[in-house]
Amino acid sequence: MNTSSAFFFLTNICRKAASSSSVAVTQRLLKKNPNTPLCHRIRLFSVSTTMPTPQGIHGLYDFRRATPEGIIKETDALIAQQRAVYDQIAELPIEKVTYDNVIKQLAELMAERSTLGSPLDFPQHAATDKEVREASSKAEQKLEEFDVEMSMRKEIFDRVVSFKKTDDLTDEQKRLVDKLILHGKRNGLHLSQEIQSEVKTIKKRMSELSIKFQRNLNEDNTKLFFKKDELAGMPDDFVNELTEGEDGKLEVTMKYPHLFPVTKKCRVPRTRQLMVTASQAKCMEENTPILEELITLRQKQADLLGYPNHAAYILEERMASKPDNVEKFLTNLSDKLQVLWKQERVDMLNLKKEECEKYNYEYSGKLDFWDFRYYMNQVEEKMYAVDQNEVRQYFPLEKVTSGLLGIYQTLLSLKFTQEPDADTWHDDVKLYRVNDAKTDEKMGYFFLDLYPRDGKFGHAAIFPLQPSCVRSSGERQVAVCAMMCNFTKPTKDKPALLDHSEVETYFHEFGHVMHHICSRATFAMFAGTRVERDFLEAPSQMLENWVWEKEPLSLMSAHYQTGETLPDEIIEKLAKSRKANAGGFNLRQIILSTFDQAIHRTGKADTKSLFAQTYREIMGIEPIPNTNMPANFGHLAGGYDAQYYGYLWSEVFSMDMYESRFKKEGILNPVIGSDYRKLILQPGGSKDAAILLRDFLGRDPSLEPFLRSKGLQA
Repeated sequence: MNTSSAFFFLTNICRKAASSSSVAVTQRLLKKNPNTPLCHRIRLFSVSTTMPTPQGIHGLYDFRRATPEGIIKETDALIAQQRAVYDQIAELPIEKVTYDNVIKQLAELMAERSTLGSPLDFPQHAATDKEVREASSKAEQKLEEFDVEMSMRKEIFDRVVSFKKTDDLTDEQKRLVDKLILHGKRNGLHLSQEIQSEVKTIKKRMSELSIKFQRNLNEDNTKLFFKKDELAGMPDDFVNELTEGEDGKLEVTMKYPHLFPVTKKCRVPRTRQLMVTASQAKCMEENTPILEELITLRQKQADLLGYPNHAAYILEERMASKPDNVEKFLTNLSDKLQVLWKQERVDMLNLKKEECEKYNYEYSGKLDFWDFRYYMNQVEEKMYAVDQNEVRQYFPLEKVTSGLLGIYQTLLSLKFTQEPDADTWHDDVKLYRVNDAKTDEKMGYFFLDLYPRDGKFGHAAIFPLQPSCVRSSGERQVAVCAMMCNFTKPTKDKPALLDHSEVETYFHEFGHVMHHICSRATFAMFAGTRVERDFLEAPSQMLENWVWEKEPLSLMSAHYQTGETLPDEIIEKLAKSRKANAGGFNLRQIILSTFDQAIHRTGKADTKSLFAQTYREIMGIEPIPNTNMPANFGHLAGGYDAQYYGYLWSEVFSMDMYESRFKKEGILNPVIGSDYRKLILQPGGSKDAAILLRDFLGRDPSLEPFLRSKGLQA
């Protein structure tokens, strides 16, 4: 995976709510029939006023038909209907608490909450109308404030604690009870009312800030303008497709289809400097104070709850378990990678010196911040003879998509069918149904939204819209998710062409789609990707290996003019180049992880200064003055706080799974794929990740495959 992309883990994306009048009706029914099981009562709200299409998707996903007023009205209705049920649980006499009337009801509330709101708070990332996006952002804030309020209800926590587990509960039911109690304690519900009140206030403020941070990033539309000669080194097809400004200069945005090619291919140092500076300074003024307030609030919450710092609070529920374990992992890996980086740096400087002499640029004798991505690409092209511009001619998006879908269907024994005329939020968006290839059971749906546009979520991510879980009726609800990417759009002369790193990103993110769709957990709390965050990336990282192997590459490639598959010669060069820049690339990941841990262990930070210091110490490169990359580092406000290390941590498991099972027994072997689906994807978070790994590997994980993949030894 291109680790700048991320799986965007959202728990609050739900389906279309019922009308306010239906809420009032249900509240009257609740009072009239107090003995009716709550899990049956809440089902009164699951029928949308617009019949969902296709069958199994609960809600309308054509946000072009949404209105800001409608989104807010339905948000209020959803909150009211959920509050009514929470109130009923809270009023239940403690001596009458049972699994059915408390635990099962809370599980159903979580399922409804995850399902009923997608058209409410997902449009902020996808809708074309800015007013709809703004209303959706407000809806998310309202819903999250409500979530905080409900999570802080001590009377409900007391009823969960009073429930006595019995032998007739399944392991997953017992796990649900344990998690509900743990989460209550992590909210301070076992502490004084004063502390609970403070924690509640902090949580609401943090939610508000996180939403604002991401909204600023989504709405950013920074552009630069260059003369044609200032883009020297860029392919003609790239330059020819740029929009011309009033003064004849060419418009370049900070979105991936412009930012990455220019910073990788443009040989003009000043142009790269301007691009990287603008990218690193994006949203700096708005988001720096937001991030630094979040850091302070997270530490304050940790203090109130009795944790030494926010990192310790977060890691309590992660595989790493303690900050010291993360620090040891990052430090040991950094020390090993420095050996690689020392030589890589020499190679890059030699290339820079040669180029400066050739084009009469000033040679500073050092690598500048804006040199990094450019000379990584130069290393691949000149030392490994990989011409990425040539490679991308073999990866038209339509061919990559069809090949990718075919590989996943074969590997996991699934069948994908595109849904014609489906309701979507943009004409570019496609919807697919997923069925089990053997039983034909419908498992779910996924949306593909692959091209950039103004106001859209700017990275690569999966948004879970509807969890696969068993509802109170006893029926399994199908899974639904959306895959958001920002690949270059096709032109009148040429299809959308992906470079190899984009193919890798596509394959990775689709692995998250499969994790979500293939889940068979009983409860929404454990559905799909709701695993320990430092294991979350492992299943998809494991699947990145496919884009380095001949057979899958042949299935995903076809030259857009000749139809020829990627030649063996290029595949061999690509494979050899995989370890190129391993030191520098992974040290950058360590910088981000170390910075993330540092701010969440100290609880207060001048993020601009600390990031510069961390970068300088680990890579020996001076960051650009008057920039602050953390201000556009969406992970820090989007659910990866104190957890960014998880990308490297989980990669340990991904390489072991790949090398130990698939590489040995066949990367397109459906028997191994079946084991993977059954033992890794299907359980979701219903078991500890360590157990999933032992089940699949037949032993505890090993670090050695991971180190070998980086060109290192244990």
